[in-house]
Amino acid sequence: MRRLLILIVLIMPLHHALSQGRGDVLISEILFNPVPGGSDYVELYNATSNEISINKLRLARMDGSTITKLFAIADSGFISPHDYIVVTTDAAFVSGNYTVRHPAKLYEVKSMPSYNDASGCVVVCTTDSLILDRFDYDEKMHSRLLRDREGVALERRSFQAATQDASNWYSAATTAGYGTPTYANSQSHELLFLEGDFMVATPLFSPDGDGYNDLLDITYSFDQCDYSANVTIFDPAGHKVRHLLRGALIGCSGNLTWDGADDDGIRSPRGKYVVFIEVFNTSGEHQSWRRTVSLVRK
Repeated sequence: MRRLLILIVLIMPLHHALSQGRGDVLISEILFNPVPGGSDYVELYNATSNEISINKLRLARMDGSTITKLFAIADSGFISPHDYIVVTTDAAFVSGNYTVRHPAKLYEVKSMPSYNDASGCVVVCTTDSLILDRFDYDEKMHSRLLRDREGVALERRSFQAATQDASNWYSAATTAGYGTPTYANSQSHELLFLEGDFMVATPLFSPDGDGYNDLLDITYSFDQCDYSANVTIFDPAGHKVRHLLRGALIGCSGNLTWDGADDDGIRSPRGKYVVFIEVFNTSGEHQSWRRTVSLVRK
């Protein structure tokens, strides 16, 4: 008797069911203080290598640590791997005031959480209230060199760094029109770390809002996580300009930024500056580093 072997191939859907939970979808950008008559927007990023169904996503209103209301985004559609969508109640406003390179990724909804101009909370979750990402923002995260924060989006700098790390957010660049909805952020910066050391990403930076080296990035990585640190900026004459850290506990790795302003928020003049770093362990032993950087202006 001849046997017939039947091979059954199951075709699995390409979209992701959000089974991995937290970190699948990350908050990338938020406009929480639009110009008068404008609308807030939230940009979301798919951090996975799979398509994600938008109908499985919700924006959430929070009361402390409790979700009080969920807001749907769309009944269909996907976020492509390592790509963006933007959610707003007024797509015409966003398109008319910012460069929207990918209009199909702009989703207009009837309602979404209200985001306070001074501070608030952005939450993205699943339909069953599993929180994927949360960002507690504050207007003080904006560049201190901005004269007017209205209409300026706050952008995430790295998807590798923690969402709640304040140094991971900065004002969208002037040259980008103060917002980059539906595409990569103007202030994007993926962190690089050296083992057991501090480093600066570039010895030259220009805090002029053009999206290119607007911030001095100082990254660090250690084999232990119980250090405290002082990080101080000095001008060429040896005067203290800015205290980035004062006796602060630091983790095993992280990122610090200097926006070119002094402790009073005044723009520092062009020239060479010294970043002086002191690190102490629990036994009182310490180690120090000096890094020379150049601040340039147009």
